[in-house]
Amino acid sequence: MGVEPENTLRSFVRAEQAGMDAIELDLHLSKDGALVVMHDAEVDRTTDGRGAIADLTLAELRGLDAGQGERVPLFEEVLDAVRSPLQAEIKDVAAARSLAEVMHRRDLAGRVEVSSFHDEAVAEIASLVPGVRTVLIASRYGTDVVDRAEAVGAATLALNIRRLTLETVERAHARGLRVIGWVVNTQDHLRLVRALELDGATTDYPEIRRTGRFTA
Repeated sequence: MGVEPENTLRSFVRAEQAGMDAIELDLHLSKDGALVVMHDAEVDRTTDGRGAIADLTLAELRGLDAGQGERVPLFEEVLDAVRSPLQAEIKDVAAARSLAEVMHRRDLAGRVEVSSFHDEAVAEIASLVPGVRTVLIASRYGTDVVDRAEAVGAATLALNIRRLTLETVERAHARGLRVIGWVVNTQDHLRLVRALELDGATTDYPEIRRTGRFTA
C-alpha cells in the first residue's frame, strides 16, 4: 500500500476506511507453519529483519518491525480487524492447504477470493474449497493466459496493466472471464482501465477509489 506500511493491519484498516471494494493481501507460511501476511518471500525489504519467511518461526517474525511499529500479521488477525471482502494471494504454493483449512473453519468462501501467480495453487484451492472464487494473476503473458485461467477454473484474470491489450481483454470476456488490471496508480493507467472496459483494478492508493472499482 502506498500510504501505510504494506501488508500490515494498519494498512488494511486504512483501505477499509477509504471504502475500497476489496482488500488484497499476500500469504506465506512461516517455518513452523503459521499463515502470515507479507508480500516478499524474504523479510528484508519491508521489515528490520533479514532472511526468508520460510526459515523464520512465527515468534521470530512477530519480533520484527514491519514499519512504524507494526508487526507481521497473521491471516486470521486481518480477518478479525476488517469486515471488507478480501482477496488473498497465495505467494507460497504450500500455503494453499493452510488457507483452505482456515476458509473451511471460518466459512469464508463467500468473503475471501483467492488469487495466485501459480496455476497449481489456483487449481489446488479450487479443489480444496468448492465454490471459492479464484483469480489467476500474470505479469508477463500472451493471449494464452485465457486458456490457462480456464484450465485451472479461475473466474477472473488479474493482469499487469503495462502489458494488457484489447485482444486479451476481448478474448477473456468472450470466455466469460472477468479482467482486472494491476497496479493502477496513475491517471494514465486509470484511463486505460476505462478504455479497455476492465472489470476492476488494483491500486496502492485508496484515494483513487472515487473514480472506479478497486482493490487495495
